[in-house]
Amino acid sequence: MSANSEASTWKPWIAGATDALALMGGYVSVAISFGVIALQSGFSVWETIAISVFIYAGASQFLFVAMVASGAPLWLVLVMTLLINARHVVYGPNIAPYLTKSPWWLALLHGLTDQIFALAHTRLPQLAQSDRLGWFAGAALLAWFSWIGGTALGAIAGAELIAKWPLLGEVLPFALPALFLVLLAPKFNTLLWTVSLAGTSLVALLLKLYGYPNAAIPLAALCGALLYYAVRGASIAKESDHG
Repeated sequence: MSANSEASTWKPWIAGATDALALMGGYVSVAISFGVIALQSGFSVWETIAISVFIYAGASQFLFVAMVASGAPLWLVLVMTLLINARHVVYGPNIAPYLTKSPWWLALLHGLTDQIFALAHTRLPQLAQSDRLGWFAGAALLAWFSWIGGTALGAIAGAELIAKWPLLGEVLPFALPALFLVLLAPKFNTLLWTVSLAGTSLVALLLKLYGYPNAAIPLAALCGALLYYAVRGASIAKESDHG
């Protein structure tokens, strides 16, 4: 009986880890790239790994390392990092209705990345309340450990790997955009999301081309949100007129 109970306890964890397995390829490859870049920017191996353990913020880590290496003032580094991570202000309320009252959620939300949010927003509503914490823990921990492992691999052996396989150095920088593209592609199935995502991408590209790479992500995200609500509002108004 106790064996059955223990198996039942771990089942949501295993399900979460299984659902997150698809993320590992993207996470590890991007993390290797980050490990190499951080080391080349003057960070030690342990400092590089610590950034992935404690900051764990994907694109923000690349920005953090680049700005620190370029000698940017600390206040500007903090402000830009917070601006990029401001998307979590949207993520939190969207999954809050599916969270239970367990205090463990506060610690586990350190693992709320873009990809885990996309998975959680789809899967949590389908799960029983008693399974949600375990599922999220399994998915988030697998993603986190794969990111840390990839960072360590990049920091310790990344330079040797790239020297041995030069093509790897050309491919790794595209791993992060490719990972986001895979997540976004299914959303281009309605006018609402197509306009919002295409507008966001265009604004980010223009800002990058005109020499504002650090502002591209937060400003493009803001424009995308405004486009989303503008198109949605227009659609609702049109339906009301027909009604």
